[in-house]
Amino acid sequence: MINLEIPKKQAQLIDQAHQLAMNMLRPISRKYDRAEHEYPRELDMLAALIDGVSETGATGGAGANGVRRDTEDRGSDGTVRNGANMASALSIAEMCWGDTALLLSMPRQGLGNSAIASVADEEQLARYAGTWAAMAITEPGAGSDSASITTTAVKDGDEYVINGEKIYVTSGDRADSVVVWATLDKELGRAAIKSFLVRKDNPGMKVERLEHKLGIRASDTAAITFTDCRVPAEDLLGSPEVDTKSGFAGAMATFDNTRPLVAGMAVGCARAALDLTRDLLEQAGVTIDHDRPAQVQSAAAAKLLQLEADWEGARLLMMQAAWMADNRKPNSLEASMAKAKAGRVGSDVTLSCVQLCGTLGYSEAELLEKWARDSKILDIFEGTQQIQQLIVARRLLGLTSAQLR
Repeated sequence: MINLEIPKKQAQLIDQAHQLAMNMLRPISRKYDRAEHEYPRELDMLAALIDGVSETGATGGAGANGVRRDTEDRGSDGTVRNGANMASALSIAEMCWGDTALLLSMPRQGLGNSAIASVADEEQLARYAGTWAAMAITEPGAGSDSASITTTAVKDGDEYVINGEKIYVTSGDRADSVVVWATLDKELGRAAIKSFLVRKDNPGMKVERLEHKLGIRASDTAAITFTDCRVPAEDLLGSPEVDTKSGFAGAMATFDNTRPLVAGMAVGCARAALDLTRDLLEQAGVTIDHDRPAQVQSAAAAKLLQLEADWEGARLLMMQAAWMADNRKPNSLEASMAKAKAGRVGSDVTLSCVQLCGTLGYSEAELLEKWARDSKILDIFEGTQQIQQLIVARRLLGLTSAQLR
C-alpha cells in the first residue's frame, strides 16, 4: 500500500534538487524570462552534473530521461517500490520551485526522452542513450485530441517517409532529435498511430519558427514541418505492428508516465508561490496560524490556508500516480486525475498569490507574476484540463472514446 510520506531513500535526492533550484535556477530565472529564445548556457554545466550523478545510480533514475516502468517482478514478500517515476516527479517538483522554463530547457531531459523510455525496446534505449529528444504531437488541426493527428508515415523499403506539420514543440529547436507522432494508415484511425525518433539532420525536417509566449519564455517552442522526411525503419519506437485492439494504447502509455511529471511541475511552481507569499504576508504583519480555524483569522491568512490545502491534494495525487507506475499498476485514471488537479491548482494558486500580494505580486519586483504566467501552460500541454476530465469520466463510467466525447 502507498505511504503518503516522501520516501526516506529519496530525501537526499530531493534536497539536492532543491539546492540546485535555489542556487542555480532561481538566480537566473528573470534573466532568461526577459531574454526569450536565448539559450541558458548555465544549464550545460547543470546537465553535466545531473548526468554524473545519474551514472552513479544515486538518483534512482530521476529526470525525464529516466522514467521507465519497472519490468522485473517484485519480491514474494509483497514489498513495494519507490523508483524512477517517484524520484522523477519529486525532483522535478523541486526543480520547478526554482524555474519551470529552465527545467524544460534542460539538455537530455526533454519530454521526448520520457516518450522513448516509455515505448522504446531495449536495443533502441541503448542506441538513443545521450540524445536530447523533444516531443511533437500537436498539429494546427489536432490539439488535445491526439487521435486526430494527420501527419503520415508511409513505409518505403527500409525507411518511413513522414509528411506533416507539428506546432508547439517544446525544445523543438534546441533538441537534437524529435519524437514525432504519425499515422501509418488514416483509415485505421487511432490504432495506426506510432511514434518515430527523427534526428535534426534527417532531410525533410525543418524548424519553421519559434513562438512568442505568455510564459515559460526561457524554453523554446517551435513549429516544425516534415516534407518527405525519410526516417530509418529502426527508428519507429516499439513495435511496427498495427493492433486495432490496443495499438493506440502503446502510444498513450507515454502520457501515463509524463502526466505525473507535468503534475510535479505544477506542484513545484505553486509551492514556490506559496512559500514567497507566506513570507511577504508575514513581513506585512499577517499572522498565519495552522493550529487555529481559518474563519477566526484574517481573510488573507484564511485564503492562504485554503490554497495550501488544495496544493496538498494535488501533491498527493501526483505521488499516487508515480507510485503506481513504479509498482506496475495501471495508472491512466490516476495520471489524468493528477494532471487535472495539479494543473488547475497551479494556476489558481499562482494567480491567487499575485492577488494576495497586491502591487508586489503584480510587479517584476518579485517572481510571483512570472510564476502565474508560467503555470498556465501546465494546465494545457500534455492534455488540457477538459481532456483530463473527459478521460477520468470515461474510466469511471467504463465508456470508450467513441461513446463519450
